[in-house]
Amino acid sequence: MSFSQIPAREAEPALDQRDKSFFGQPRMLLNLFSVELWERFSFYGMQGILAYYMYYSVTKGGLGIDEGTALGIVGAYGGGVYLSTILGAWVADRLLGSEKVLFASALMIMAGHLSLALLPGAAGLATGLILIGVGSGGLKANATSLVGTLYARDDGRRDAGFSIFYMGINIGGLLGPLVTGWLQVSWGFHLGFAAAAVGMGLGLLQYGVTRKNLPASAHKVPNPLPTGDYRKVGALAGAAVALIVAAVALKLITAENLKWVIVAVVVLAAVAYFAVILANKTLTGTERSRVYSFMPLFLASAVFWSLFQQQFTVVALYADKRLDRTVLGWEMPPSWVTSINPVFIIIFAGVFAALWTRWGARQPGTPVKFAVSLMVMGAAYLAFIPFAGMAAVPMLAMVFILLLFTVAELLLSPVGLSLATKLAPAAFQTQMVALFFLSVSLGTAMSGVLAQWYDPSNESPYFLAIGLVAIGFGVLLLLAQKPVKRLMAGVL
Repeated sequence: MSFSQIPAREAEPALDQRDKSFFGQPRMLLNLFSVELWERFSFYGMQGILAYYMYYSVTKGGLGIDEGTALGIVGAYGGGVYLSTILGAWVADRLLGSEKVLFASALMIMAGHLSLALLPGAAGLATGLILIGVGSGGLKANATSLVGTLYARDDGRRDAGFSIFYMGINIGGLLGPLVTGWLQVSWGFHLGFAAAAVGMGLGLLQYGVTRKNLPASAHKVPNPLPTGDYRKVGALAGAAVALIVAAVALKLITAENLKWVIVAVVVLAAVAYFAVILANKTLTGTERSRVYSFMPLFLASAVFWSLFQQQFTVVALYADKRLDRTVLGWEMPPSWVTSINPVFIIIFAGVFAALWTRWGARQPGTPVKFAVSLMVMGAAYLAFIPFAGMAAVPMLAMVFILLLFTVAELLLSPVGLSLATKLAPAAFQTQMVALFFLSVSLGTAMSGVLAQWYDPSNESPYFLAIGLVAIGFGVLLLLAQKPVKRLMAGVL
């Protein structure tokens, strides 16, 4: 389960460090931990059954959408979520502050799940996904920032606190698909979506009664937008919404091409971000070199996420149609496969952290970690091939393949976010992190694009091509590691 959080802004050094009522951590960490746990519970619980809801026939409680279109929408939706983290961060930094944005975002997420649960057909699907997508982006952009406000700069508990918070992400990611999947199979999709809404509501209730206990810095707007610019920003926002509505009305944006639209928007945004940063005259030569070094790593990250996020597109379809999910005569819901990766993350995240700590300066550089991650990811797709044509693929095969997914994730996901902060020029800390999230967004949208070429009746060519391309990218990055490291100018 991906980390996908904006790094915290530095806390004020005057914070009281005596509050150690939650495993030696500030009491408010428990509440933020709970919000993030329930948000991930609802997010991954919904996403675990989303593809099935769209492509299952109406008689099975679904919408009867073509499988390729449904998987494309799942990818486009995921890409849109990560794209909206940029908007959530900007609103927090310039208009409302992290605390208000998080609370409003959680309300939007709950409303989105209720829309999926209560509104029928395409109207409920569109309303729900828009609300959840924008809300999740806002919450992702600010939850970790609020955790950072609980600690002074020199508070030694900070890393442990973030580790506890990260555990909440994976516990939610583990439990969500289990609950919603069981409800979907037993009682129907809408009850599954309702459970996601209840989960978000529980987190929101706990947070709502304790939000006043956050430090004063959590309520501040770090870089307030000048009053004179409000009208200009409002006009731009209105024009953007009008343009999207017009494009949908004219059928320039459709369910079939939505994935390509998201890909195009993300690519343009990434090019613009790189151009703005590199064109800035305040950059030193070393800073500019480091920005250039990030370009091949951005591409590698996008390739990784285009494969990893197929857990919710191709792998979801595979679990439904190709996997033997029978355990002691009982058939496991297909969405439960989504919970395998969080189990491995909970088991192995600490192992990898300890390994990097033990190796210290002897650990592989970031380009090598990225390269190995891509090769492991490619190997995971090649591992599907021996089971092609098999009437029912054993569950242990999927467990092994998702173990490879997890190893690849731990080599790239936390490392990539850390790298973005280390390579960032002094004047562009947030923008470099935004760039990394754009690579996640691009890869997630591409997971929907790639899914259109998957054919369960002839799957070997797909898995072979995807696997070899990923390994090829990994080999190229491994060969290019020395020039990339020179551009990184001392950053490991």
